[in-house]
Amino acid sequence: MPGFWILIGVAFLAANWPFVTHRLFGLVPFKTRRKYPAWIVLELLVLYVLVGALSRMLEARMGPVHSQGWQFYVVTACLFLVFSFPGFVYRFLWPRNSSGA
Repeated sequence: MPGFWILIGVAFLAANWPFVTHRLFGLVPFKTRRKYPAWIVLELLVLYVLVGALSRMLEARMGPVHSQGWQFYVVTACLFLVFSFPGFVYRFLWPRNSSGA
C-alpha cells in the first residue's frame, strides 16, 4: 500500500514539473525567456505517458496486468490535469511582485 502513495506522489510532482521549471523537461533551455503554453502541454502529455508506463511496470511486477479500456485513460488523464492545478496557479495566476518590495 505505501507504493500506491509513492506513485500518487510521483504523479503529482510530474504533473506540476512543467509549470515550475523554465526549461524543456527541466533540461533544455529556451532561447526566449518565456516558455510557451504549447510546450507545457507537450511536457504534460509526455510525463503522463511516463507515469503511466511506470505504473504499468509496477503492476506487472506484482502480477498479471489488467487490460484497460479508453475510459480508464480518460479518467487518469483528467486526474493528472487536476494534479497539475497547483502548478498552473503558480505559473499563470499567482500575482508577481514586480516592484521588488
